[in-house]
Amino acid sequence: MSNSDVTPTSLKNDGDGLVIEWNDGLSRRITWQALRDACPCATCRTKKEEPQDLLPVISASEAQPIAPTAMSPMGNYAYSIHFNDGHNTGIYSLTLLRELGETQ
Repeated sequence: MSNSDVTPTSLKNDGDGLVIEWNDGLSRRITWQALRDACPCATCRTKKEEPQDLLPVISASEAQPIAPTAMSPMGNYAYSIHFNDGHNTGIYSLTLLRELGETQ
């Protein structure tokens, strides 16, 4: 089965992570934090690092563990995930989800 034929058969919220079962029998778990950290949107990919001598100021919602508020398919190739920190612009391709799951 080629990578283009591999599709998820099940996606489940497992507390602090996402469990994906693939049609080739593989099952992987990815933490929500790992998904948020790997956000493929342009803003996240070009974010400048904060200088190390400054303490970041975060809101109360940012201090909570990362969790999804919504997840929806984008055609047959990706998923959009909305996070509780307000971020919702990342489109996670099936290829990326498969790669992230294999590295956990």
